[in-house]
Amino acid sequence: MKWLLILWGGPVLFLTSWYTLSYNDISFGIFMLSREANDLVFQMYGNVLGIAPETIPPLVARAMIFDSFIVFGLIALRKREAIVAWYRRRSDQSSVEAAARASEASLSSAP
Repeated sequence: MKWLLILWGGPVLFLTSWYTLSYNDISFGIFMLSREANDLVFQMYGNVLGIAPETIPPLVARAMIFDSFIVFGLIALRKREAIVAWYRRRSDQSSVEAAARASEASLSSAP
């Protein structure tokens, strides 16, 4: 499970960091982090795919969100017993607290 998160999170973090830095032109003197490189990369992808370069970043963002749901779904499927136990403990605790509040309210309203 740890490797799944590393192999998913590493590229997501790398791509998000590169896009954020290059979009805002925070290059630190490195060409690949410049706005020119950002425009060039998306121009090349646009030419290869045959679509406008401006439409590629939202498509990539949607794909990353969809992949994230799949990864977290796999984690939830694998940890479902622990999640169900946590939910039951939480709901039992909240029902006990609600009962305690109800009994306090009835005692405080006594004459």
